[in-house]
Amino acid sequence: MAHLGRRLALSRIFVPGGSVFRRLGSVAMEDMGLALSRSPLERLEFDNVALRRLPLDPSEEPGARQVKGACFSRVRPQPLTGPRFVAVSHDALALLGLSGEGVANDPLGPEYLSGSKLMPGSESAAHCYCGHQFGQFAGQLGDGAACYLGEVKVPPGQDPELLRENPSGRWEIQVKGAGLTPYSRQADGRKVLRSSIREFLCSEAMFFLGVPTTRAGSVVTSDSKVIRDVYYSGRPRHERCSVVLRIAPTFLRFGSFEIFKQADEFTGRQGPSHGRDEIRRQMMDYVIEMFYPEIQQNHPDRVERNVAFFREVMLRTARLVAQWQCVGFCHGVLNTDNMSILGVTLDYGPYGFMDRFDPEFICNASDNSGRYSYQAQPAICRWNLVKLAEALAPELPPARAEAVMDEYLDLYNGFYLENMRKKLGLQKEEPEDEILITELLQTMHDTGADFTNTFRSLSQISCPAEGEGGGEEELVKKATELLLEQCASLEELKAANKPTMDPRELAMLLSMAQSNPALFQMISDRMTISRQLDKLSRLKDLMETGQEELKTKQAEEWTCWIARYRKRLARELEGQSDVQAVQEERVRVMEGTNPRVVLRNYIAQNAIEAAESGDFSEVQRVLKVLEKPFSSQPGLELPARVGGGGATGQGERDEGEDQQQESASASTSAARDLVPYDSKPPAWATEICVT
Repeated sequence: MAHLGRRLALSRIFVPGGSVFRRLGSVAMEDMGLALSRSPLERLEFDNVALRRLPLDPSEEPGARQVKGACFSRVRPQPLTGPRFVAVSHDALALLGLSGEGVANDPLGPEYLSGSKLMPGSESAAHCYCGHQFGQFAGQLGDGAACYLGEVKVPPGQDPELLRENPSGRWEIQVKGAGLTPYSRQADGRKVLRSSIREFLCSEAMFFLGVPTTRAGSVVTSDSKVIRDVYYSGRPRHERCSVVLRIAPTFLRFGSFEIFKQADEFTGRQGPSHGRDEIRRQMMDYVIEMFYPEIQQNHPDRVERNVAFFREVMLRTARLVAQWQCVGFCHGVLNTDNMSILGVTLDYGPYGFMDRFDPEFICNASDNSGRYSYQAQPAICRWNLVKLAEALAPELPPARAEAVMDEYLDLYNGFYLENMRKKLGLQKEEPEDEILITELLQTMHDTGADFTNTFRSLSQISCPAEGEGGGEEELVKKATELLLEQCASLEELKAANKPTMDPRELAMLLSMAQSNPALFQMISDRMTISRQLDKLSRLKDLMETGQEELKTKQAEEWTCWIARYRKRLARELEGQSDVQAVQEERVRVMEGTNPRVVLRNYIAQNAIEAAESGDFSEVQRVLKVLEKPFSSQPGLELPARVGGGGATGQGERDEGEDQQQESASASTSAARDLVPYDSKPPAWATEICVT
């Protein structure tokens, strides 16, 4: 509007000859009309500080290559054919001062938010980083499919809490799936509809669960196609190129600092900018000044500043992984290049929210060793922090970093216990709470209880009140019946405990572990074999058990735990004059901590299949449900449809090869029942494989 005002002011300058004055006024009015009809995305104010403060690759040579001495490379996103919105997040777009409705109705919106067309002020680039992947240094990685579009200035009137979390005053926006970059390696830089929908929905789901995360403003699909072999089965198919708009204060990560790594002693790989210590120094100055200004202001000594910065990253990471554990979230690929320097959840690939509680839950079907299992996440995050500390040396003295890392476990345990007490409705801190929580999780594991729904049900177990007397047994029985509804059946437990390794392979490896330990270590590990043997042992016990016997055993285990829980709840009432108020506050806290709905794989899959057949309404519906995960929303209890097939309209499939895929999807869908979003997963959910 300042630009507009300038034009109007010029039109009021007196020029001899009325006709000239009228002509200037007329031009100005036309310009004003154009300005008012512009795309709202054209009015975003960019201030691309990262590209000014950090080294840019001078080469614009196309194709994959090593990028030395630079943090970013200029790239040009590749346009899509027929881009169109699948969904937009009104809440995320508001961070940029945009109306979700305005963007959704903007004819240029899908082009701008897919990178097919660049907004005024936008500068497109790809970030160079390295990473340890599955424990091994992989060398240069970088944004192989993501593209930085610039940094949008925070609009006036933004929530002060958001400004506290993002003190830079800018939101970095990037598009994921916009085409080739120097870091694409053998890939094509494209993402497809299923992966884009999963990233879009989970980014927003995590935010509304209260878990620190990058955001997703929109997902766009198109008529452009790529070939993908979904399950690496040798049956590739054409899929639509799709793009997610991602929003964060910055997408810098642990791996951003690994570009300086000397040759790795195990892999021999090195960072592309090894030896360039001045760039490491430059990056640290940028990150601390922009995103940790209080640390910059409070520590004039450089070494003390850097130690304080690392401690804050460690603290945020410990708090983040504790939050993941408490909502049953498994990231799936916790490589150092997927860990944010801000301590927020970054890069949503083969993630999963746990259904039946299993500490060994692995959401990524490619993670054969279970390195990134649910129970391993706190330790893996610690390992990644150690790698970050190594990458920051000598700016961060190793001895000081080690002292900081000594604090990690206690901090993590503190955050975890704090969250778990809220989930159990415990306001007082008692020494026995840790045992109570451990016994709860053990009971959930033994009975195959649903993680999300079991915690949600706990608020229905009341504190013991004075004068209940003989009613205690009846109350415990009702509570047990409530929790038994969330337990797995005999067949479900048998399926869950079926070893994933062929019995002949397992026998061969067991023999090798005895006869040739060195060879065994090269092709397997004792933890993997131990897990398989545990599954075999549990399966053997289950084969000798009947359904009624199992249910009786489950009831006994829950009765025992509930009795302990109610005794602990009784201590919450000690010294309280208003027991009713304590009860109500406990329920309020629990129902605001234990979600009713999380993005289970089957919910995402249902929306994906609908979208792949041209119906985007289920993606939009699921987003609405996830925006209020702690409460019931009348009219949004069930999916509007199950799976793909039958839908027409935007995003229709091509005839021929895709028709076969659609009819298969439709026949699969026909056999599925509508399941409420807050229910245990249906039987078909176990068939979903995410890699």
